[in-house]
Amino acid sequence: MADTMQFDLVSPERRLASLSVREVQIPGAEGDLTAMPQHTPLITTLRPGLLVVKAEDGKESKYAVLGGFAEINPEATSVLAEHAVPADEMTAEVLEQFMADAAAMRETATAEQLDVLAKTAADIAALGAELGFSVKPAA
Repeated sequence: MADTMQFDLVSPERRLASLSVREVQIPGAEGDLTAMPQHTPLITTLRPGLLVVKAEDGKESKYAVLGGFAEINPEATSVLAEHAVPADEMTAEVLEQFMADAAAMRETATAEQLDVLAKTAADIAALGAELGFSVKPAA
């Protein structure tokens, strides 16, 4: 059984990672999950959260992701994120902009979309707290 798998993380702005890893902790829209070598094939959407990658050498990398999807198979995991930033590059200003973007979408949202936007805002606030920032959901 393989001890590692290929991992790739890309966003519209750039490729953030391409390496051999032991596991990837993913903030899935239906719940958090961990992808490891020989994982059953799966595609999931992402919610705003922290993606944690454990490399072959044991080094851990963290990325703040907002939306997108992950494709997992036994040999590889690929994450295509709407927005992704290495956690050590994240700032309160960037999180506040993400929150403002979600708030602006409420202007034309349906009732169902309002629920999704409220959850997104709460997830962005939780991500901020996990990274040590105080970002409040927009009123």
